[in-house]
Amino acid sequence: MECETYIIKVSEKEIVLDENIVKILNEYARTEFTLEKLVEILGFESWEEAYEFVKKVPAWIMWIPYTLWKVHIEKCKARNAKFKRIVIQ
Repeated sequence: MECETYIIKVSEKEIVLDENIVKILNEYARTEFTLEKLVEILGFESWEEAYEFVKKVPAWIMWIPYTLWKVHIEKCKARNAKFKRIVIQ
């Protein structure tokens, strides 16, 4: 995995996929987590906006354990690697 920062654009919002967001997405993918709950947590305007967000997130990110994501990011930071910005619109 390269050192990348993923940003999902939904409406006028830009959501950076960090450890906390990946943890929320893990819970969404693995449990009976509703779009309404996603609206509540991430501050979307409606469930439709939350649905657009979920559709844009790459599937592998939804399923990668957030601890693995965190370790990868920490390794990149330890190497002082330059992060490539990937914006998904």
